[in-house]
Amino acid sequence: MYYLAQLNIAKTLASLEDPIMADFVNNLDRINALAESSPGFVWRLKDDDDTMAESVFGDHSLVINMSVWKSIDDLFNFTYKSDHIEIFARRKEWFSKIDSFHMVFWYVKQDHFPTLEEAKARLDHINTHGETPFAFTFKRKYSVDDYLNHNLTI
Repeated sequence: MYYLAQLNIAKTLASLEDPIMADFVNNLDRINALAESSPGFVWRLKDDDDTMAESVFGDHSLVINMSVWKSIDDLFNFTYKSDHIEIFARRKEWFSKIDSFHMVFWYVKQDHFPTLEEAKARLDHINTHGETPFAFTFKRKYSVDDYLNHNLTI
């Protein structure tokens, strides 16, 4: 059985300690708790000091979110049909535009939790090749069967 992994990166307008980021930071625990209690949630990366993210992505201004869900529909419902949408709608207050893919999905075996290195490889893949069953977004909802039947070379 397979689950859906997702990575989302965002480039902050200022350091997390800056007052303009306060409302975002003050809502993190609430939104993370909402995700963890949402139907289909399996796991999320917890990196309280952001050292793992900076070591992989090489940018201290990135906020990294990586999680695993039972299905793409479960992730969609959390993202767009829960209180998460309130924070999502305000993203321009805290984050600058990234001119490439900043979100990527892929399938993982049910007993596997992805690493940031894996996630970066998927993000690099989608930015190089576009959406494929190996790396995709909500725009192209590939199935597990699509993934299993895809030529999985990077």
